[in-house]
Amino acid sequence: MNGAQAVLETLVESGVEVCFGNPGTSEMHLVSALDRVTGMRAVLALFEGVATGAADGYARMADRPAAVLLHLGPGLANGLANLHNARRAASPVVAIVGDHATGHRSYDAPLSSDIGALAGWVQGWLRQSCTARQVSEDAAAAVAAARTPPGRVATLVVPADVAWSGGAATAPPVDVPARAAVPGTAVAGARDALRAGLPSVILLGGPATREPGLLAAARIANATGARLLCETFPARLERGAGLPGVERLAYFAEAVEQQLAGTRHLVLAGARSPVSFFAYPGRRSDLVPPDCAVHQLAGNDVDVVGALTRLAGDLGANADPPPAPPAPPAPAAWPAVPTGPLTADSFAGVIGALLPPGAIVVDEANTGGRSLPGATARAPRHDWLTLTGGAIGQGLPVAVGAAVACPDRPVVCLEADGSAMYTLSALWTMAREGLDVTTVVLDNRAYAILQLELHRVGAAAPGHAAQAMLDLSGPDLDFVALANGMGVPASRATTAEELADQLGRAFAEPGPHLIDANFPAFA
Repeated sequence: MNGAQAVLETLVESGVEVCFGNPGTSEMHLVSALDRVTGMRAVLALFEGVATGAADGYARMADRPAAVLLHLGPGLANGLANLHNARRAASPVVAIVGDHATGHRSYDAPLSSDIGALAGWVQGWLRQSCTARQVSEDAAAAVAAARTPPGRVATLVVPADVAWSGGAATAPPVDVPARAAVPGTAVAGARDALRAGLPSVILLGGPATREPGLLAAARIANATGARLLCETFPARLERGAGLPGVERLAYFAEAVEQQLAGTRHLVLAGARSPVSFFAYPGRRSDLVPPDCAVHQLAGNDVDVVGALTRLAGDLGANADPPPAPPAPPAPAAWPAVPTGPLTADSFAGVIGALLPPGAIVVDEANTGGRSLPGATARAPRHDWLTLTGGAIGQGLPVAVGAAVACPDRPVVCLEADGSAMYTLSALWTMAREGLDVTTVVLDNRAYAILQLELHRVGAAAPGHAAQAMLDLSGPDLDFVALANGMGVPASRATTAEELADQLGRAFAEPGPHLIDANFPAFA
């Protein structure tokens, strides 16, 4: 058995069943091994950023890692933005990066680079295999490292000669530690703060945004009067009818300051303390009110759900709060579908009215999505995946990975037009794999978020050159033609009625679809 086959068989033995990739010459023995290893599904992406983002989306929904196969340093570099998002999501990802054969490195061939330096940027686990006999043990260690709480990117560098050399054997899986229990002092500190009777907020993140954590947090809030918020960009937020409603921390710093105004105790449960996404002239970066005490109940690397459950018990909050109102039982009884021109509100209203049960919503709507939380609060149960690291171009790839992980659930990708262009080739992978993803492109022909930020950072009034850098017209992007060209049926909607009709047809038909929600500006 050569090293390549040993790597793939070890990954399968360790529970890795999918490999997203965009391979090159140095990975050809790994590609060839796919024909000899059962249990590994290979999914081709046309760009490395699609492959890494898909691995992130898969991990969020499957709760286990996928592998992503990348070609040398440049291939890794092309995928780094979405590995950054995966890192911020604490997604377990196993990145297999091919390298030149060991005897070839000294020749400084054109594709030579410092792969270790690039991989180190995502602050995960890194190892370079040296021999075919060792590579399978390295692969098992990579899977264990990726799965170690809270989850991370584990990068294994496999030189070409290690892959093609014989003498390798499959390695057994490596045990992964369970999430550690939270110290009693942290639980007691949060309990005492919440009993003080002062305005308090519980900020949820990581595993706490799933049903068990949400229910425990809601019991605490119901017993103490504390407000519940979750982080701005949760990796996976379970929501919809029957679950406690949790408001997300706002994106803009001034909105966060309003949300937290008057708060005297802030309890962190799997979330980081809130800071501004960027610095602004004359504004604070730390968004915690100056007279507010911060209490870390648990980070996202420990048993935050267990800590919330213990905290609820200490507070005597053992009865579940009244559940959110159930969703109406049939589409005909759902909230009225909006009519008229497409606006941010009418777009969100259509999504909220027609969202199918069990949907996975991938949200990179950006400025156009401001009305989505309220419009979808009473939709049937669903999962909401967001732009965790802020590096745009995540939505379409994450939708690919989520659909591969959950083939029995509909995936709805709400995608801003500018962000879509970063990783548009994900549509081709959706078509090739027959993935049930309905993509709605919010087409306002602008980097609208940057138009807002230009004023917020105090820059000079924009002239023609500055405005041109934020404008996506001249020529207009034709998303219908682009999608059709990659095998995805597509249509264009300019009114709420058209969007509702096209969404209904897309949801009724298996496979990928794209709708260009087309309007010049969000009203």
